[in-house]
Amino acid sequence: MEKNQIVELEITDLSYEAMGVAHYEGLTIFVNNALPGEIVQAKILKIKKNFAFAKVEKFLQKSSDRMDVPLRQWVQTGLAALAHMKYERQLEFKKKQVVNLLEKVHLNKKVNDCLASPESTAYRNKAQVPVRMVNGQLEVGFFRKHSHDLVPMTDFLTTDKKIDAAVVAVRDILRKFNVPAYDEIKHNGEVRYLEIRRSKANGQLMIVLVCLHKSFNNLDAVVQAIKSLDNVACVILNHNPHKTNVILGEKEYILAGNGEIVDKIGDLSFKISSQSFFQINSLQTPRLYNLAIQKAQLTADDVVIDAYSGIGTIGLSVAKHVKKVLGVEIVRDAVKDAKKNAILNGINNAEYFEGKAEELMPQWANEGLKTDVIFVDPPRKGLTDTFIKAAVATSPKKIVYISCNPATMIRDLQVFQAAGYDFDCIDPVDMFPQTPHVETIVLLSKLGSK
Repeated sequence: MEKNQIVELEITDLSYEAMGVAHYEGLTIFVNNALPGEIVQAKILKIKKNFAFAKVEKFLQKSSDRMDVPLRQWVQTGLAALAHMKYERQLEFKKKQVVNLLEKVHLNKKVNDCLASPESTAYRNKAQVPVRMVNGQLEVGFFRKHSHDLVPMTDFLTTDKKIDAAVVAVRDILRKFNVPAYDEIKHNGEVRYLEIRRSKANGQLMIVLVCLHKSFNNLDAVVQAIKSLDNVACVILNHNPHKTNVILGEKEYILAGNGEIVDKIGDLSFKISSQSFFQINSLQTPRLYNLAIQKAQLTADDVVIDAYSGIGTIGLSVAKHVKKVLGVEIVRDAVKDAKKNAILNGINNAEYFEGKAEELMPQWANEGLKTDVIFVDPPRKGLTDTFIKAAVATSPKKIVYISCNPATMIRDLQVFQAAGYDFDCIDPVDMFPQTPHVETIVLLSKLGSK
């Protein structure tokens, strides 16, 4: 096989990245924009020892699950890698991902159907959009898969349409005042990314300019123009001077407003700053939390620890069902926000502490605190062994594990099993329609407890 060779392939499966899987002369070939059941003529793009990558040149047979996608860039960039698949099939694919991971480690556990999102498009309340110069003009868009080539785009499919409109409006303002986009090769220019958040509850917009420098020519005029857009609550300059792929820098400067917007999860309000973690899918989030609360079968006498508590979204959602919530978070600003959000919602049985949960939980247990339930919602890398040991040593009756990465979650579940906790089933929840990502919830119960 050679690069640029055209081959006929039958697509038999989807990879976890939502690429079509085919086999040809002993090689596994991953084909972008292809679905199981399709027969395609494909062009070989890259060849490795045991696998290759290809793109579709021509469809010889199309799947009945295929959706006609008006913008191929959604699939090409990976921004919406499943946009070409009917939504009900996306839900089946996500459930199958979890089933496959369990089978791989020989765990015979039930996987429930994936909970559909109320919105399958335009659901995201935040966008982080690269800004680059293309043919001498500042453009916004998304990077082509496995590259840093910007594909200019103004319709992002998964993002709130008002955010898409704001991205275009800010792009035009930057063009008007001749603000240069960042050049990552030369490490010069100015605007690297636009981050825009929108409150589903009240329409407030937060506009963040991620820039190479703390200031630039015509900054004041740019800010005034952005402030004049509808519903802009605050404008922030995030300073990222480093040659890095990390989007946000550590320092930021509030240029207009108070640096935050207010959104809601169910009937609770939350103040959100530019670097706050807030679930992307505003309408699906209360359904996720309600399912987690329902699985935990909380009682009015329960004491709950909310590890990785962030700005308090889970803990404050739990608080009305229990006696007490103790939130733990290592990010100082997030702890401050959680305390503000408790006051904002009139909740007085939730306390928030700065620190590592694996250090504070054993300390509280030694001081005589009896913990009934621990909620964990870690980052994609999952839990550390130290955290799991500390959680087990705290001896809760139940642990509710919410995960955005089922692979690391299943790894961690096996460690919990070895330590005396077990589970009956996994519930997938679709927080990210049009993408391969899936959220999952598991209730772990201590063996021997009622």
